[in-house]
Amino acid sequence: MRTARWVCGAIAAAGCMLAAGAAFADGYPVKPIRLISPFAPGGGASIMARYIGQDLTEAWGQSVVVDNRGGGGGVIGTELGARAVPDGYTLVMATASTIVINPLVNKVPFDPAKDFTAIVHTSTVPLVLVTHASVPVRSVKELVAYTQQSGARVNYASSGEGTISNLAGELFKSMTGARLTHVPYKGGGQAVIDLVAGHVQTGFVNILEAMPHVNSGRLRGLAVSTASRSGVMTNLPTVAESGVPGFEVTQWSGILGPARLPAAIVTRLNAEVVRILARPQMRERLIASGADPGGGPPEELAALIRSDIAKWRKVVRSLNLGAGR
Repeated sequence: MRTARWVCGAIAAAGCMLAAGAAFADGYPVKPIRLISPFAPGGGASIMARYIGQDLTEAWGQSVVVDNRGGGGGVIGTELGARAVPDGYTLVMATASTIVINPLVNKVPFDPAKDFTAIVHTSTVPLVLVTHASVPVRSVKELVAYTQQSGARVNYASSGEGTISNLAGELFKSMTGARLTHVPYKGGGQAVIDLVAGHVQTGFVNILEAMPHVNSGRLRGLAVSTASRSGVMTNLPTVAESGVPGFEVTQWSGILGPARLPAAIVTRLNAEVVRILARPQMRERLIASGADPGGGPPEELAALIRSDIAKWRKVVRSLNLGAGR
């Protein structure tokens, strides 16, 4: 009898907790939301965070403040998201770089599998292999040959150590024999600034950041990193069809909360962001920028993270990068 009373009491308590969580979600949000972008302003993650933040602000009447916290290849800002109170008022715009690649390459102060709650996949984008307009090459093969010339000093920019653009550069070097020196930045925006200025010669850049400068002629696009061509930069071949078969690197973004974020809050956030991503205006904006709009339930983002970790662990080990876990 005592056991039965305890079980009934536990069930009742669980029911109360669920009811409380649902009630909390009904009133959410009642104050501004902080959406951390773990890179400096101007990068792809920041652009995506700003798009989503603007529409959430309009929909809910509460400010969604994009907080750029660059550094450590996205580690600093991502850790802030992991350590936040799980109440739905601090979220992080995660990327394949921050939640998959960096933990495989470097020792980080968070566990991507345990310290976060998946909320929604927001976009998938290709990287574009670009050069400064002064570099005398117009194809992937010409770039590789140029780097191999006697006395050539060719630097490639990335958004930071352990980011997807860093991994793309190292994978490219290993598959082509290109002689490139890595120059890491605190975010894609800063990397692009130096690429446009000619302080670095080449790099793999998120298409959201690359396209305006390629279209203006300040940067020269050579190829895209994905398995198929971009729908908005159709003149650019893929790296694979440019003489590097098997090369494929894709960046994605998604919103995460800290671990133990109430399910009711996750459901509310997911539904609203999925609605925003499905709006014709948002889809047109993202597609025109070269991004493939995301969506789907939280479980879809969680599965993407797990599959990417398994995929890139093998690549990191083969390249002998960092911990190679």
